[in-house]
Amino acid sequence: MLRWSVIFFVIAIIAAIFGFGGIAEGAASIAKVLFFIFLALFIIAILFGASIFKR
Repeated sequence: MLRWSVIFFVIAIIAAIFGFGGIAEGAASIAKVLFFIFLALFIIAILFGASIFKR
């Protein structure tokens, strides 16, 4: 999921350089959403992993 976030971020940067504002804005918002989903899942995995290996 982090890979997809980076891909959409790069697409947003390239689109912004070439002047496609709408596409850049859409790709940036998708990248932001994917990054926060990744971050939430990563934190949940750390918490569950710590509780499982604590036993």
